[in-house]
Amino acid sequence: MLELLVILICGSILVSGVLAVWLDNLMAAMVSAGLASLFAAVSYVLLAAPDVAMAEAAIGSGLSTLIFLYAIRRTGGGRE
Repeated sequence: MLELLVILICGSILVSGVLAVWLDNLMAAMVSAGLASLFAAVSYVLLAAPDVAMAEAAIGSGLSTLIFLYAIRRTGGGRE
């Protein structure tokens, strides 16, 4: 059962990563990349690595996503 859940989460990471590359809207692409990082943190919890999961959730999914979203908003979102 755990293996199936890990495979499902890893598939979600792949889908979120592909969406982050293919989306034209920068905000939506960055949210999708943050979601991929959040799925990675969940997979670390499932694989019994809570310290790595906390670091991934705090830095990868939280802080870096917020910094990128702030930068995209301040620069106009890539629009000319």
